[in-house]
Parts: sequence; C-alpha cells; structure tokens
Amino acid sequence: MKAFDETYPFNKNVSGFMRFETREVLIGNIPLGGSNQVRVQSMTNTDTNDTDATVEQAIRLVKAGCEYVRITAQGEREAENLKVIKQKLHDLGYKVPIIADVHFNPHIAEIAAGYVEKVRINPGNFTDKKRSSVSPVMNYNNEIERIRKRLSPLIYICKQYGTAIRIGSNHGSLSDRILDRYGDTPEGMAEAALEFIRICRENDFHKLVISMKSSNVKVMVQSTRLLVSRMMAEGMNYPVHLGVTEAGDGEDGRIKSSAGIGALLEDGIGDTLRVSLTEDPEAEIPVARTLANYYSGRKGNKSKPQSLPWDPFSFQRRATNPVSDIGGNFPPVIILSKKDLQKYTEVHFVALTSVDKIKRINAIDLNNKNTVFIISSARAGVRKERNLIAALMNRGINLPVIIKRKYNCSAEELIIRASADYGSLLVDGLIDGMWIQAPGISSSDSLSELSLGILQATGAKISKAEFISCPSCGRTTYNIQESLKNIKARTSHLKGLKIGVMGCIVNGPGEMSDAHYGYVGSGKGKITLYKGKQVVKKNIDEAFAVQALIELIKENNDWQESK
Repeated sequence: MKAFDETYPFNKNVSGFMRFETREVLIGNIPLGGSNQVRVQSMTNTDTNDTDATVEQAIRLVKAGCEYVRITAQGEREAENLKVIKQKLHDLGYKVPIIADVHFNPHIAEIAAGYVEKVRINPGNFTDKKRSSVSPVMNYNNEIERIRKRLSPLIYICKQYGTAIRIGSNHGSLSDRILDRYGDTPEGMAEAALEFIRICRENDFHKLVISMKSSNVKVMVQSTRLLVSRMMAEGMNYPVHLGVTEAGDGEDGRIKSSAGIGALLEDGIGDTLRVSLTEDPEAEIPVARTLANYYSGRKGNKSKPQSLPWDPFSFQRRATNPVSDIGGNFPPVIILSKKDLQKYTEVHFVALTSVDKIKRINAIDLNNKNTVFIISSARAGVRKERNLIAALMNRGINLPVIIKRKYNCSAEELIIRASADYGSLLVDGLIDGMWIQAPGISSSDSLSELSLGILQATGAKISKAEFISCPSCGRTTYNIQESLKNIKARTSHLKGLKIGVMGCIVNGPGEMSDAHYGYVGSGKGKITLYKGKQVVKKNIDEAFAVQALIELIKENNDWQESK
C-alpha cells in the first residue's frame, strides 16, 4: 500500500474524528449540512400520477421519521402533478420538503423546480444521449459548453424559486463523454459531478447537494472520498448525500448499505443519507436513523496522530505474511469463540491494545512468523483500530490482524453497527479476520451469517450468490419485491453468481453491468432478461419471468442443484 498525498479529511490524523465542514443548504424548512445532524430521507414507489397513493405513502414516511421525501418525475405530467401532491400534503398539515427525481429531460427538471424544494439530476443522462459508437476523438470543451447551455435554464429557475439541486452521479449511468475520458472509474464519477458543480458556481448558484451512488460498496466509498478531496482542492464544501444504490432487501440490504455509508460517516463525510432497500419505503427509515445516530456526536480518541499509510481512493489489501490461513492472500477469517482459536495450534496470538504497546512488544513476538495480532475495542473504536494498523504499517510490521468487537445491542442494531464498523476497515483492506461478540445473540449461526454477509458486501469473500436490486420507485411497473424474494429463494445457493433485479432501465443495465444475469422491468408487468450486458429475452410476462431466468441460467451451464 502507498500513502496518498491528495487532500483528504483524515489524511493528516488517522486517529482523530474530523467532520468535513460543509456549507448549510436550506431544503424547504429543514437545513442540511453545516453543523446540523445527518438528515434521513427516502423515496416513494407509487405512481406519481396517483396523487392519493403518493400522498398517503409520503405521510407514512414522515411518521416513520423521514425528513425529505423524494418522488420520481419521469415525464411532464408527473412533474406537473408534484404541485398537486405538495399542496395536498400541506392541506393535511405535512410540510415535508419534496425532492423531484429527474434523469433524462432537462425540461422536466425545469417544470419540477417551480414546485418542489429540491431537484435531483443525474449528470450521466441529464444532458447526454448514448452514442451508437464511442468517438475516439471528442472536443471536450464543446461538450462542456453544450452542458452549460442545457443546465443554465434550470439554475435560473432554481435561483428564482429558492430550489436546491442534488447533482447525483450514478456508477451505472456514466455518460459516454466521461467514459471516453476517465473510463468506468471512481474518478469518472467524481468528475461527472464536478463538471456540473463548476457550471453552477459560474452562475453563482450554491444551493447544491452532491452524491456518488453505486451498488459496489468500494466504488461508492472511493468515489465519494475522491469527490470530497477534489472539492476541498477547489475550495468547495457542498453537503454530501450518502447511499449504496441497489443494495437489495433483508439482512443483505442492511449490511451492504451500512458498510458503505458507515465507512464514510466514520471519515466525517455525509450530511444526509438514504438506505435503499427493495422493501416498502417506510422500512428504510429505522435503518437509516439507527445508522445516523450511531455516529451522532462522534469524537476522536486521544491516540497520537499519524498520517495515513494507505490510499483511500483505490483498493489494495494490506500486505501481511500468511499464518496458517490467516493473512496473505487468504480471505479474512471468521472467529466466533475462543474454541475457534484453539484449532490454530501453530499460531501465536498476541493482544494489541495501544500504539505504545507496539514499542514494548517482545521482540520474540515480532520476529515470530506465526504471530497474529488481535485488536479489541468497544463502540467508536474504528479510529483506534485504524490507528493501530497504521502504526504497524508505518513500522513495517507485516503480521496479520484480527479485529475483535463486543456489542451490547439488539439483533437489528447489531447488523447495522457491525456492518458499519467492519465495513469501514474491509473497504480499505486493512484486516485479516473478524470476531464479533454479542452476548444478547445466542446463536453462533447468526453471527457467522452476519460475518459472511459483511465479507460478501465488501467483496472480501464470496460465499453465496449476490443480488443487485433497486428499491423501486414510480418508474417500476412490476412487483419487484415479490420477484426478488422468488429469485433469491431459487438462486441464493449459486455461489459467486451475480444477478441484477432492477425496476427499470434508468440505472438498471448500468448498475448490473458486471452481473452475470439481469432481470429488468421493461413495461407494465413485463420483464427483459440479460446475459451480461446483452439483452436475451424481451417483454416476458411477469408471471413467467422468474422461471425464464432460471432456464436462462441453466442454458448457460451456470446452474447447480442446491445441496
């Protein structure tokens, strides 16, 4: 691993917590950024033209604790109906800020901006059309000028009405212009947003919120870190929205979201968040609130400051000498009890509790090639753990590390807290094992499944099929929740297989670009199946689509019977 000199909030002090100081942006009557608490939001999945259903769901979200409600506006009719929805909510006594979600058409964003408190636009498809072939030579300045002309009218309207803009890059829908110049990279995601930010600044418009969304936890974390670094370098401090898109449902969705969002909150980044689950939107709020509260009032520890000895913008696992199956190129091990340690008869386990102790560790332990460190810490201990690992790296000590953590909380909170804590370390490749202790959880199987889920979500170890699944919205025209449950029930045993279950084509084909198979809504009750990036079967009736997916997997010899 290499140290990275680019400006970054914790680069100069790996042990102390320092929140990225953003400017305050007023969204309706609820301020965002600055010293305000991390705000929680969600998105309706009703038909935007169904006023009553959308209003009813928005009210349920507010009652659950949602502070901003996002609603899709895929056409002019939907954009116009936002005015009706907002008025009805106000008439019922709910003045929750409304965010219009717009992707493809600048004119729709301009309509919505006159009615809502914030408009979310995606720089990947807001002004760009996909080209049939990628041009090897592009006049980049001309492309930027074209964006400037398309974006400026929206900026003017937002200034007129006091409407904020969220510039949200999605990994699955980067423009051909960005792909030409930067490739499918975190740098490309960050630059896609920065192009739009710079145009807003030229127009003296600063009511901005920025986000980097990906279904890949590492990409989401790295691109957001890079965005913040580049903003700092250019004197910007706009609030940051956090979320892992297409995270899925159940425990898997909670783990994946918590791992990515938690890693950034631990870095002091994040002013608002959404936990995207393929469930009813109200189910997202308790998870998001628990995650936000976990970092509320977070402070640094008293450890001696150290510089960061790894690159936060790209993944490279910490190089360690393997001891048995711990460290080296082996996936991180899972320890459930002291009995698990006993099977490692040749391993010399040494407790590591402070940086000072590294200096006092017996030379025999340091020179023993069979030594493995066990670092134990309590709540808010990621900074301490990271500080200890940094000390080892800065001293050239390449012995494996297992992180041992004890949690006294409910099973629901355990999923979120453990995923955030361990996810923060795993996305940087810093640890070689995890040991979760939870006295309130009697089942070791539950802790094992949680540990495996965290390793899978961060890409550290694949033990089952992976599902990339969006939370659905008003653009989804089939029962995605039921479809996902059916697909998982029949394919979860296919270890290493990646399946995308997407509501529509906005981000679907892009976010699942590295999936082996895709199941994408293509019309009312209709599904299109993908093999990789290629469309295989179009417009299958929803009632037969899951079976068609199974048959497609079998046809390509990727099926195996469940044991």
